[in-house]
Amino acid sequence: MTVLDWVLVVIAGISLVFGYLQLRRAQVAAVDTAKAQSKAEEKLRVDRERLLSEAEKEVSRIIANAQKEADTLRREAEVKNKEQALLARQEAEKTANARMATLEKQEHRLQTKEDSLDKKIQAVDQKTKELETKTEKVKEASEKLESQQVEVKQIIVAQSRKLEEIAGLTKDEAKAELTAELEYTAKMDAAKLIRRIEEEAEEEADRRARWTITTAIQRIASDVVTEIAVTSVQLPSDDLKGRIIGREGRNIRALEKATGCDLIVDDTPETIVVSSFDPIRREVACQSINRLIADGRIHPARIEEMVEKVKVEMDEHLKDLGKSISIDMGFPDIHPKLHKLIGRLNYRTSYGQNVLEHTKEVARIADYMATEIGADSRIVRRAGLFHDIGKAIDREVEGTHIEIGMELLKRFGEKEAIIHAMSCHHGDNEPQTVEAMLVTAADALSAARPGARREMMETYTKRLEQLEEIATSYQGVQKSYAMQAGREIRIMVDAGAINDDQAFWLAKDVSKRIEAEMQYPGQIKITVMRETRAVEYAR
Repeated sequence: MTVLDWVLVVIAGISLVFGYLQLRRAQVAAVDTAKAQSKAEEKLRVDRERLLSEAEKEVSRIIANAQKEADTLRREAEVKNKEQALLARQEAEKTANARMATLEKQEHRLQTKEDSLDKKIQAVDQKTKELETKTEKVKEASEKLESQQVEVKQIIVAQSRKLEEIAGLTKDEAKAELTAELEYTAKMDAAKLIRRIEEEAEEEADRRARWTITTAIQRIASDVVTEIAVTSVQLPSDDLKGRIIGREGRNIRALEKATGCDLIVDDTPETIVVSSFDPIRREVACQSINRLIADGRIHPARIEEMVEKVKVEMDEHLKDLGKSISIDMGFPDIHPKLHKLIGRLNYRTSYGQNVLEHTKEVARIADYMATEIGADSRIVRRAGLFHDIGKAIDREVEGTHIEIGMELLKRFGEKEAIIHAMSCHHGDNEPQTVEAMLVTAADALSAARPGARREMMETYTKRLEQLEEIATSYQGVQKSYAMQAGREIRIMVDAGAINDDQAFWLAKDVSKRIEAEMQYPGQIKITVMRETRAVEYAR
């Protein structure tokens, strides 16, 4: 063998030795592991047996404690049951004792009542015996009285026969003669008494009527309200006159067109005069001017916006005014739609007399007279308040103010007695009740007071109303305003319904009709205004 072979043999031997050594080491490790595992299992077994022993001891201890607690609870429950039974027995004994006491009281009360009844029965028996005795005595007296009445009748018949023989008249004839004489005497006395009573009643009624009417006028009469057709508006400075007039007069024309009033700007310092026969228009114009001055923005668009706003507020003011008057007069139940109509009467006049003040005065005078004579004061006061309600819209609705008022009151549920009482104050209907007569008398008294009414202003107002009625009667006319104290009428027409040529002919037709139907001093200018507006909103 060569050296290489020996080397290879040596290397193989060394490898075998190393392999054997590793195998032996592995066997030793396996034996050690098995011993360790056996020791661990033995230790686990010992621990398990110890734990089981301890658990059995704990269970025995818990069972013993539970048994003790159960015994304790059972003894406590027995004690509690005995206590409750004792309490229940005591309560039952108290109840029984109370019932026994009540029964004893009732028995005593019954015994007392029984004794009382026995006494009453004895008293009744005694009274019954006495009554029987008295009845026998009354019976005997009645029999005796009947026999005496028979004797009296016989005596009366005998005396009547003797009187007939002496007088020469039978009983019926004497009775008839005596009755006739008494009847004649009674009639004469009654006639004299009736005549005297009638004369005294007429004198007393005339005196009381004069006194009642005079006192009513003295106590109820209000101040005379003078009608005006112009109102002055005070300006902070004269510089505002130019702003109100505007460039080329556009602002003042917009004001006159929107309000229907005539604005007079003259040399009077710091003053503008608003002229119109319609007090509501005049008031709207004055408030609009004052607000425009306070606002500072005065141009046509702002003027129209402000006038519309004031008109809406004026409607609310009229409603509040009517409601306040209704409550002051004692009628909070008036229909809300009548409040505005009552408020409108404050801006309506009749022969220079304020209609609202007139209606309040009529209601108070009628109320006072009704109280004096015993009539229904509530009916006359309510009818007096409503008697001129038709004048609030008589310029807008066909018919007399009485017919319009009756229709309004029927529509809003007023009683028939009130409607009848207010419908008679101008003699259009015959009064059927005392209340209707009182309202008529109160209306006449209120109108007849010295200085209460003037004819000229009413005639002037009617002429201006007639001017506006003629203008608005044509088709296509939107609004018309009488201005310049009736010397000018301005007519606003619908630009879509009337063209420029038709506007010219409309002015001609209105002028001819005014000349034919009206009487007026000087001349009247007819101005027809037609404009087209395009309105759009940028959003």
